[in-house]
Amino acid sequence: MNSLRSDRSVVAYLAFMSVILAFGIDTALPAFDELREEFGLRDGSGEVSLVVTTYFLGMGFGQLIWGLSSDRIGRQRAMLLGLVLYSVGAAGAAFADSMTMLLVARVLWGLGAAAPSVLRNSMARDLYSGDKLAQITSVTMAIFLIGPAIAPSFGELILLSGSWRWVFAAAIPLAVLGAGWTLRFGETLAPENVRLLDLASISAGARAFVSNRAAFGNSLVITATSAAFFIYLGSGQPIVDEIYGYGDWFAAIFAATAAIIGITVWRSGRFIRRYGAANVARFAIGVMVCVAALFLAVSFMSDGTPSFWFWFSCAAVFASFSTVATPALVSLVMTPMAKVAGTASALNGLVTIAGASMLAAIFDRMIDDTITPMAVGFLLYSSIAFAVLAWARGGSDEVAEVG
Repeated sequence: MNSLRSDRSVVAYLAFMSVILAFGIDTALPAFDELREEFGLRDGSGEVSLVVTTYFLGMGFGQLIWGLSSDRIGRQRAMLLGLVLYSVGAAGAAFADSMTMLLVARVLWGLGAAAPSVLRNSMARDLYSGDKLAQITSVTMAIFLIGPAIAPSFGELILLSGSWRWVFAAAIPLAVLGAGWTLRFGETLAPENVRLLDLASISAGARAFVSNRAAFGNSLVITATSAAFFIYLGSGQPIVDEIYGYGDWFAAIFAATAAIIGITVWRSGRFIRRYGAANVARFAIGVMVCVAALFLAVSFMSDGTPSFWFWFSCAAVFASFSTVATPALVSLVMTPMAKVAGTASALNGLVTIAGASMLAAIFDRMIDDTITPMAVGFLLYSSIAFAVLAWARGGSDEVAEVG
């Protein structure tokens, strides 16, 4: 591995790509009130959460475009094209003159963000495998969480001197920087793993992914855990603002949650090395189920509005262990898929992000003056994840053959 491919440089690059895709979400959250006013949405309306949901939908379906094409044209070219579309979507959102136009732009933005989303996993699998892959992904995610810790504050800072339009436009120079770093980082796809972009090759790769119990099963687990986490992302701001009345402190509250998540994920790398990715995933999801059950019980006893600090504590712990589970689960998905890493990452991204965003939207739209729907969603989706994880453990982690 040359100097550009040391573990440290790989982690730094992949973490920055993660920040780019998350930037489109986190900086927008403080602008929700301005968006409601601009487009005539009622106070407390969950409709504004569509700004997040549509971004995730674009990311989900964009996985297929960039993941499949990267097995043919390479990770570097696919990443550069995705960053171009990312910039176009950000510009479209900044100039939107209606809610419909904004949501369309957000879908395009998400389609572009799908490139760093899917390709960071493909590139990591090109370079690593097994528990080492899980460790690298875990450290990458811990560093990436610095973004959510500061991005809302960055959005608030822009809003002090400009409008919500400047918040969206700020993503464009970030994409330009990412493109320059991608050119320097270089290609990771091995020549022997280049595949034709035709129906037969795509079908063979898809069959290898869906028929592999470890890969597909753990992908479904990520879908369930992500659906619960997306409920928090989509509804956190309305809950803090409308239910608890701490809207002015949202950026600080969100940053505190991200810091707790980051510290937890950072520490989890040691446990992955000691106990393995599968055991860490099982423990993390078990904690999620227990926290969600307590969360729901207290919510019922307090008529849907427990104290703010109880809500904050449960949300932070739940989100932390959801994020701890993710790199371990990604490793379990990708390890058998070395020969079709791009296709597998694409299908995993489609299943997890698009599926999770649609599942999260079910509960996001229910949240009005009570947090009970969030608690129900947390418990339902984490319980499903725990059950599917048990089934997926019976699958093989041997590298799948592709016809």
